[in-house]
Amino acid sequence: METIASIRTKAREGQPVEAEAGCQVEHVATKSTRDGKPYLDVALVDATDRFSLRVWSDHPSFDRISDFERGVFVAVGGEFALGAFGLEAKRWRIRKLDPPEVEALVSGPAELRERQDRDYADIGALVVSLSDPRLRGLCALFLEEMGPRFRRSAAARNYHHARRGGLVEHEAQMMRCADAVARIYPALNRDLLLAGTLFHDCGKLWENAVEEAGFAMPFTLPGELMGHITIGIELVNALWRKLLASEAATGWAGLEPAAEEVRLHLLHLIASHHGELEFGSPVVPKTPEAAALHYIDNLDAKLEMFAGGYGSAAELAPGILERVRPLPGNLVRPLPVVPGNADGLPADA
Repeated sequence: METIASIRTKAREGQPVEAEAGCQVEHVATKSTRDGKPYLDVALVDATDRFSLRVWSDHPSFDRISDFERGVFVAVGGEFALGAFGLEAKRWRIRKLDPPEVEALVSGPAELRERQDRDYADIGALVVSLSDPRLRGLCALFLEEMGPRFRRSAAARNYHHARRGGLVEHEAQMMRCADAVARIYPALNRDLLLAGTLFHDCGKLWENAVEEAGFAMPFTLPGELMGHITIGIELVNALWRKLLASEAATGWAGLEPAAEEVRLHLLHLIASHHGELEFGSPVVPKTPEAAALHYIDNLDAKLEMFAGGYGSAAELAPGILERVRPLPGNLVRPLPVVPGNADGLPADA
């Protein structure tokens, strides 16, 4: 079986792709066309991507698929191509997966697992490198208590890192970037910036939580009623209280800046990371670290959108691809990098 992402990449070349994809059913919705013809919209997801299967009412499997429960694992085989609604399957067939196939599917492709393992290790190493024992302890406590849920959560429902483990990928790349930015701008509080980066989306462990044994991302009341910024603030406050009540905190009384000031600055990074009030932040960035975090977050999200677009968007002309929302216009393939050395000089210079 192939992944949805690999099938989408092959379909970009313009020729139909004969393949079979292992997926989980995210939902089955009964809809109808403008002419009133009923059909099923079956949302399918795997470790890499998602697509929708349209099942028309005259299809022999219509009744059987309409009874599919959310979360069932299936294999969809057929002829795949990119159409008006994205990746589409024609002359398809569908079957339920047996337990060994489900286990292999949920574990994800080896390359993706290895990348996410490296990302999680990088996050742990950057946490250990923090100088402020309060922020280091807070980050370590988060990884200890929330690690499994963190590792399976997505960074978004759409647009970027919208997959199982996507939040770890997003956070790791942002923390690596934040570490580099702090070296270039030494006036920044590196400990605060890295801790804020780790915690800025921690509320997505509930807003974008992926099920323990699958890829589905069910909606939750906390996510809907509070949103990830509010949940993140609540989580950090709870962890902070637990940390200060621990034995390790007895030696921190004389540290400067004071613990309460550190807590407030960290909460400000979470609250302001969307950058503007109209984008959901209750406050705008008011410190250098908050501004840096906002731009690092936006940079990583946008570059992931470009990377995804280059792998999935239809080509309109040589080097020009169809727009991928929410990017502002059609994509243009990037200029290739000239091989060189660490000094930026040509290899033969």
